[in-house]
Amino acid sequence: MIQLPIVDTHCDLLSYLASVPGARADKTEDIACAIPFLKKGNVKLQILAIFTDVVPGSMDFASKQVTHFQEILKTFSNDLQYADKDFLAGIANQQKIGVVTSIESASGLANETVPIQTAIDNLDRIIEKTGRVAYISLTHHKENRFGGGNYTEGIGLKDDGKRLLDYMAIKNVPVDLSHTSDLLAEGILKHIDKENLEVPVLASHSNFRSIWNHKRNLTDEFVKEIIHRKGLIGVNFLRAFLDNDNPDRIYYHILYGLEKAAEDQICFGADYFYTVGFADIGREPFYFPNVENAGKYPDVLTTLAGRMSSKQLEKLAFKNAQNFFSRVWS
Repeated sequence: MIQLPIVDTHCDLLSYLASVPGARADKTEDIACAIPFLKKGNVKLQILAIFTDVVPGSMDFASKQVTHFQEILKTFSNDLQYADKDFLAGIANQQKIGVVTSIESASGLANETVPIQTAIDNLDRIIEKTGRVAYISLTHHKENRFGGGNYTEGIGLKDDGKRLLDYMAIKNVPVDLSHTSDLLAEGILKHIDKENLEVPVLASHSNFRSIWNHKRNLTDEFVKEIIHRKGLIGVNFLRAFLDNDNPDRIYYHILYGLEKAAEDQICFGADYFYTVGFADIGREPFYFPNVENAGKYPDVLTTLAGRMSSKQLEKLAFKNAQNFFSRVWS
């Protein structure tokens, strides 16, 4: 069994804690990124998304997740710690799991009615309370004031999205393409280039559309852009974005990333979330057994050992993400 330190760029533990009565970060029967699973999988850095939908209470729900982030650091202090740049530099020797936040949909920074300055102020407030925001996705599935989500058509980058990107450059916060419409992703990249912004780019939990044709997956064009910009591509473990029937498709996506010259970009972005009572029962099972929880990372690496070099496995497991965030956090 191959045991390497793991960096995972996306899970939804915080929204689970903020929305489910009786939720606990160590409750393995509820969520696949519970702390015991993270420990079993040798996860050393887990990015915890602050997820919100396009609803009037989005800012309050984001604030509630920030509070839960602060609370789990206290409650599970034997297992978790805030991951700063020093923690990241020594990740291979860490005993605890490092955690930082990210923002999945900027609706958590500003709903559809408040002034855009509210988004700026709330970003500053979240950074102050959590220590860092690893990245921001402007949208989720739907359209919001910032742009078009991944299930929208013909909606790109809006003026408020430009304003937020401009401020993200000042704060050195990367932008996430995982939940953008293709038109929004194109607009983000064009705005960054036109304004000469220093905004790092990643897809925190997305696979490859050429392997599985789904709007949540990246086109080869965007894969090339992320490689060119020295970003990250976090492979997503959800069955809906891998293949309906073939559990081995996870390995196809990873190997395709290498084939497309993303050896220095590929990493893990498993996207574990609370699935109990999920409205779309057509997505069950949500995860294939070989990647059903965060304890499965050693198995995934072991399966890939015959098809990837030890250096490539280290890059996938932690080094690519370590290098990316070391540059951003310096």
